[in-house]
Amino acid sequence: MDSKLNYAIELRDQGKNEEWNQLMVELVKEFPHEPQIQYLCAWSFDRLGKELEAVPYYESAIAQGLTGEDLEGAYLGLGSTYRTIGKYLDSKAVFEKGMEVFPGNHALKVFYAMTLYNLNEHEKAMELLLTSLVETTNNEDVLLYKRAIQFYSDKLNQTWS
Repeated sequence: MDSKLNYAIELRDQGKNEEWNQLMVELVKEFPHEPQIQYLCAWSFDRLGKELEAVPYYESAIAQGLTGEDLEGAYLGLGSTYRTIGKYLDSKAVFEKGMEVFPGNHALKVFYAMTLYNLNEHEKAMELLLTSLVETTNNEDVLLYKRAIQFYSDKLNQTWS
């Protein structure tokens, strides 16, 4: 399995997405209970723009006990894929679980904010984006106003007289 998996990763890294996907589908058939293979297969479908085909592999990878950075990627991939196919509530649930497990992952928060936007939860989406911005930026112009941005991030509809 290791040599085939390493070859598949080489194909991915070389941008040979069709070949990568074909090999990952073969590997899933050979090793159906390997969560990392399920995850990489999902990713290969996503890379081809075949989101609907990616979903069951992401779901399987997570259900089979995927761990570490791959689990982080699977939460992001599945949540994002659900969002792009219009399953906003499923997307929201996946992102919430992902943020619970990986609270420091700002990419999850940003993609979650996109889902909140789709669910017309604009205030919460903006709060997340603004908070992530000030927590991750090195831009001096933004950092100069960090305290103000943090203060207003959850008060966007409030006015003062």
